[in-house]
Amino acid sequence: MKNFVFISPNFPMTYWKFCRELKNNGMRVLGIGDCPYDGLLRELKDSLHEYYKVSSLENNDEVFKAVAFFTFKYGKIDWLESNNEYWLMRDAWLRTEFNITTGPKLEEMDKIKFKSVMKKYYAKAGLPTARYHLVEGLADALEFAHTVGYPVVVKPDNGVGANNTYKLTCDEDVQWFIDTKDDNVYIMEEFVNGYVQTFDGIVDSHGKVLFESGNVTPYSLMDIVNTAGDSVYYLVKELPEKIRDAGLRTIEAFGVKSRFIHLEFFILNEDQEGLGKKGDVLGLEVNMRPAGGYTPEMYNYSQETDVYKIWADMVAFDCDTKGTGNHHYCAFYGRRDGRPYKLDDYEVMMKYGKQMVMWGRIPDALSGAMANQMYVANFDTEEEMNAFYADLAATFE
Repeated sequence: MKNFVFISPNFPMTYWKFCRELKNNGMRVLGIGDCPYDGLLRELKDSLHEYYKVSSLENNDEVFKAVAFFTFKYGKIDWLESNNEYWLMRDAWLRTEFNITTGPKLEEMDKIKFKSVMKKYYAKAGLPTARYHLVEGLADALEFAHTVGYPVVVKPDNGVGANNTYKLTCDEDVQWFIDTKDDNVYIMEEFVNGYVQTFDGIVDSHGKVLFESGNVTPYSLMDIVNTAGDSVYYLVKELPEKIRDAGLRTIEAFGVKSRFIHLEFFILNEDQEGLGKKGDVLGLEVNMRPAGGYTPEMYNYSQETDVYKIWADMVAFDCDTKGTGNHHYCAFYGRRDGRPYKLDDYEVMMKYGKQMVMWGRIPDALSGAMANQMYVANFDTEEEMNAFYADLAATFE
């Protein structure tokens, strides 16, 4: 029996389904987390062979001892994953320490975690990226901003999501950023006038894509976080061929194997000198894990499938035994508390109840990027989806 160590299997909440499918495929699933055992969902408890509680997942020594304990008790660890951006570097460190060869080790992590390093692999894939500079101080930051022109975007070179990401529009903004930034290394990039579209997938040990999907974010996640705006994105019914091509080239360039992936690209809204023509595809950043929030559930609704099983089949058998069904647009809308929306919750459900696949409160830990109340619905046409968005966005202001 193969041993699989799952780091933080209780968060996000739906990740117990990864554990269930691993168990169903005959693997011994060993969990490590900081949640008390009694606080775990019953479904997660039923999916784990054993659970090791640490006081904090931030404590390297405790997590190391947990993996060492499982190794002593059950033998060599065959897989170790969290499928969570926050723990990817920790996962790689543990694989390196325990010689677990089924995922990236520390020496492979620069191209996965550092946005500046990703750019040379996008170039290897034949995809342009925004010009960039690693900020050292005020003088060099201003020099770069003046070279490429305002606005510019700054974010941690090794960051998660849109945290600490800002659009700077003038010299005074740059001064504010230098005066207030933390000790992280920041990357400054020229502003790209485009929207984000992704290539999401599950890749086997040979680099073959077993499942593919993708989402479109019509509004900047950076702006949503910084302005506390409503959250809007959707899964496409079918991947555009140019995104599929860019995704496959990126998988090859980065040497992706045995991973759930979430690859981000810009689609230009207009011609932009030095980058391309309207509609061209640019590399943004790679994420070697599933898309965040409720997106794994949306994959399932969008394609009438079970990505938890497809991923577990990749781990256990290096193939997919599930497949997909009919495809739909799957639309997410996150509303903020306290806004005077024209349609209240009852009216939204009365109008769109037949299309609704998920709805409810969003945990506070996710509300910065995803708002407070979510509605997720399936549609067969883009026109129907856009009408849904217009209804949920309408306010009396």
